[in-house]
Amino acid sequence: MGMKRIAGIVLVAVGLGLVYTGYQMSGALTNQVSEAFSGSPTDSVMLRYVAGVACIAVGGFLAK
Repeated sequence: MGMKRIAGIVLVAVGLGLVYTGYQMSGALTNQVSEAFSGSPTDSVMLRYVAGVACIAVGGFLAK
């Protein structure tokens, strides 16, 4: 297995972890209260979603 492929697999795993963490954070009471008043998820949740999807995309490209 080449180094690019290993790096891709690691990035996909990190991306999945970030998306999962963002999902868990979105269910927290403080985030739900903030979302009720602002109408949108908090910045930390959105940052984890965006970073996770970016890691998955780059990792998928490298792993193929």
